[in-house]
Amino acid sequence: MRRRLAAIAVLVLGVASRAHADVQLTIYNDNLALVKETRLLTLQKGTFDLPFTDVAAAIDPTSVTFAVLDNPGAVTLLEQNYRFDLVSSDKLLEKYIDRAVRVITKQDKVHEGTLLAADGAALTLKQPDGALSIVNRAEIADLSLTSLPEGLITRPTLVWKLRSDVAGPARSEVRYLTGKINWQAQYIATVNAAEDGLDLSGWVSIDNRSGATYTDATLKLMAGDVHRVEPPRPKGMGMDIAMARMSAEAGFEEKSFFEYHLYTLSRPATVRDNEIKQLALFDPAHVKAEKIYTYDGARDGAKVRVTMEFTNSQAAGLGMPLPAGTIRVMKADTDGSWEFVGEDRIDHTPKDEKLRPFLGYAFDIVGERTQMDRQQISPRVYDERFEIKLRNHKTAAVTIVVVEHFWGDWSISESSHTATKKDARTAEWRIPVAPDAESVLTFTVRHRN
Repeated sequence: MRRRLAAIAVLVLGVASRAHADVQLTIYNDNLALVKETRLLTLQKGTFDLPFTDVAAAIDPTSVTFAVLDNPGAVTLLEQNYRFDLVSSDKLLEKYIDRAVRVITKQDKVHEGTLLAADGAALTLKQPDGALSIVNRAEIADLSLTSLPEGLITRPTLVWKLRSDVAGPARSEVRYLTGKINWQAQYIATVNAAEDGLDLSGWVSIDNRSGATYTDATLKLMAGDVHRVEPPRPKGMGMDIAMARMSAEAGFEEKSFFEYHLYTLSRPATVRDNEIKQLALFDPAHVKAEKIYTYDGARDGAKVRVTMEFTNSQAAGLGMPLPAGTIRVMKADTDGSWEFVGEDRIDHTPKDEKLRPFLGYAFDIVGERTQMDRQQISPRVYDERFEIKLRNHKTAAVTIVVVEHFWGDWSISESSHTATKKDARTAEWRIPVAPDAESVLTFTVRHRN
């Protein structure tokens, strides 16, 4: 339906808009941001209402704090209201029930009278002579209203009732939390030809759907698991990666903050509403890495998992706090083109800790796990014997880490290869397998009840 809604604008004295505001935006991992704004507002002497416009539509109004920075002792905050009943054509019509309207149809027919009803299909008007007109909304070309009904606003607005002993301009500071804004880190890792190293780079993506644009803001990204008292919500998309020695071009500076890590962009940034913004985090770093094949037959059947393990240390080429995010791994083909070989999600990782992103399953390596025997030694003791065959159809030798899980009181009583007890429930073996060959692991585990 093509129509025009004309209304008289409401002039509000002393509106504190975002023009010339100083904005600081701190974005958290879990669909949350802290907004801090310093704005110049106009005080009136006595008690008055001050609308504060251009706040995020997804604001948590219970989180708002407001302070006057100039002459703070002269101003008292008496009341705060958050108004979000925004103007729309349907709301305007709803507010205009029992009021005069003027409708022009596409056939240039004019209907004037009191609006009795309005729905998605038609408007019902009572004409001055008492006759009723029902106008199909699809036929309306122009609909004129005389004023903006009370209570409707064009933008989400905080309204403060203030009592001031002074009049004139004054700086104010407002802080509030808003939802519907997120950030996540993406790591791009490129495997070298020898598959013993990675070139690692990082980006951060900011997804702003909060209902506000933050112009030339001081941008900070908080990485960590900040607890909030609220019902469980879907996980946010991300976190950030940063390092203590970030490049000047990337512009991020990292520091510890409380029990988290804070990354601050050294230049102002504009984060627009309904926009995904991407920022480079650091220059590529070369990381020593190891490709690991793991066979966990009880979990994966015949499949052998492939991971790339590296340590987040300076010696390995990193040594920085790595916030949680998605790591995507590429490798160059012989023709020079880059191919995607897998991705995984890493958790927040302090320096000097290991990462082992899972990339997929090996095509040319197969495992076969068989329980060969079970013997009751005594009422409280029994033995289980297993055979694990590992077949390597590659042209190069590989070493496969075999993982087995046990419960209760157990021990490996016999084994064809040296076993390592990793923890109370896990044993591991490192089994070499020659090219196009098979290796067989046999072991017996004794259980005591």
